[in-house]
Amino acid sequence: MKQNLFTKQVAIIAALFLILLAGCSSKAESQTTEEETAQPILVQGPMPIEAENFAEKLSDVEEETSGTFVFYKGTLDGYPVIVAKTGKGMENTAAATAVAIERYNPAAIINQGTSGGHDPNLNVFDIVLGEKTTNIGSLKTGDRADGEGIEPTNWIPMDLMASEGSAGEDPNAEKARFYEGDEELLEAAKAVKDVHTEGKVVEGTIGSADVWNNEVDRIQWFHENYGTSVEEMEGAAGAQIAKAYDVPFLGIRILSNNKTNGGQYNPETASSNQEYVFEVVKEYISSNLEK
Repeated sequence: MKQNLFTKQVAIIAALFLILLAGCSSKAESQTTEEETAQPILVQGPMPIEAENFAEKLSDVEEETSGTFVFYKGTLDGYPVIVAKTGKGMENTAAATAVAIERYNPAAIINQGTSGGHDPNLNVFDIVLGEKTTNIGSLKTGDRADGEGIEPTNWIPMDLMASEGSAGEDPNAEKARFYEGDEELLEAAKAVKDVHTEGKVVEGTIGSADVWNNEVDRIQWFHENYGTSVEEMEGAAGAQIAKAYDVPFLGIRILSNNKTNGGQYNPETASSNQEYVFEVVKEYISSNLEK
């Protein structure tokens, strides 16, 4: 009789244990599923010094590649974040952005890295939030015959997205296209700007092209005609693809040099910018995604 009672008690305890174990397993599976289904934040950097410092801050990092593009998949405080090393230039960035959107379905994209100053009021270590980003390499030259020379100051912008016809013949394409920075990403960036103590954080216009401008008069021409604060070689391409997929986008660029006021190149600016962007990502997640 006592043995039967003991056997029943053991059976009950075992059943309770299995129920508890199943509950814990379900909870763990639920948390895993939630992490897997959450849309990640995508942070882009062209070169190793502009991407790998950020990737090292993530937890549980796994590396994936597609072509020459490298994606570091990890988490920040439990939320999925992917750092993409896109490579330099507009073509690399456009392709890497499209691959990342198709593969990872990001909630938002931040394109960040170093840049050259166009605004003489900005100094090395200052950061520009891309209220606007524009392609300063998409240009239409004047109609000049053999022997009439070259006149770059008369070149005009060419909006490749204006129509499906020839941009060179469409008068509606003779303007610059500006990609607006996402408002919620901008708000997150402004909310934490005080953490960047090595320079100021301002809103401005980021210019992008597969051109490295060292002629100060040319830099000033872009600043006056496009309102550019800085130039780099990737942002507008990322912004264009993000817009095509309707993904929130923001460029964040730190000045590594500024020829308009003698600011000398400093490679330490790359890691400084990533430290700031890390805080922006945390703020964006807590303000917009963890609800």
